[in-house]
Parts: sequence; structure tokens; C-alpha cells
Amino acid sequence: MVNFIWFGLIFIAIVYSFLTGNIETINNGILTHATSGVNLILEMMPLIILWTGIMKIAEEAGLLKIFAKFLNPLLGKLFPSLPKNHPALGYIASNIAANMLGLGSAATPFGLKAMQELDKDNKHKGVATEAMITFLVLNTAGVTIIPTTVIALRMMAGSKNPTEIIITSVLATSISSISGLLLDYFIRRKRK
Repeated sequence: MVNFIWFGLIFIAIVYSFLTGNIETINNGILTHATSGVNLILEMMPLIILWTGIMKIAEEAGLLKIFAKFLNPLLGKLFPSLPKNHPALGYIASNIAANMLGLGSAATPFGLKAMQELDKDNKHKGVATEAMITFLVLNTAGVTIIPTTVIALRMMAGSKNPTEIIITSVLATSISSISGLLLDYFIRRKRK
């Protein structure tokens, strides 16, 4: 669906540029921004590799299991349909840890593994379970304590104070997480 939206926007922009005689602007934009995109990827790659490696080291060292045990009381309340030692809970905790550090790219593998584990118990393949929906809400609106990726982007853009967004980020992500989880809880209760 998103592909169709992007295609539609690009198509409209190209048609509009033809109609207004600004095709040169589109050509310059494509060339300039394509180069900017590649440069951004090259600048962000070391950061992504570093944090993904740190998360892998933390996983191998057992730190993520410790974090999962710390989160177990909370995760038990958020995912009442899962048994206490369900394998997905460790991946969910790892996903939460990576998201708290603002490392969406490092959180993605844990999120995919969590969904695979949750799907193993799914009686209706292709239909999301309550636990899957709750995890999706938690992952999408996850609390970010240190928005590492955004800070790095702000540094690359020449921001004088790239870390000034930390408090705003914590507030915004906390509010979105609480709102999303409350909505998920009330919808789940209403369905029962």
C-alpha cells in the first residue's frame, strides 16, 4: 500500500513538473538528493554497525536475559496470554532495550524473532493474536530514553546542540506508549 502512495506522489510530481515547465527542477532534485541519500547511508552505517554489534555482545553475554528478567513482571501484565518463560518474552525485552536506546535498526531483528515466536502459538495463521498486537503497539510507540539515531542525524546536519531533544523524546514516546497500550487494553477488554 505504501508503495502505491509513494508511486502516486512521485507520478504527480513528475506530471506537475511537465505541466509547469519545471522538469529541470525534478532532474536536479533526483541527482542531488540521490547523492545526499547515499552519503547519509554511508555516514549512518558505522553507527548502526556499532550499536548492532553492542546489542549482539549484550545478547551473547546474557545481559539481555537479565534485562528480560527485570522486565518480566511488566511483560507478564502486558502479555497475559503468554506463559511466564515464553521464548518471545526475551526477544520482546531485547526489542524494548534497543528501542530505549533509539536503535530502531538494532531492534528490528529482535522484533522479527519475537513475532516468529508469537506466531508459533498462533492457532489462526495469518491473523494477529492479542500478544502480537500488543507487541506491535509496544514496538511502534516504544519509549526512547536516548534517541541515538536522531542525535547522530542532528550531529551530521550540523546542529549546535544535538542532544537537546532527549527530554522531548522521552516525553513524546512515553505518552505515545502509554496511550497505545491503554487503547490496546481497552479494546481487548471490550472484545471479551
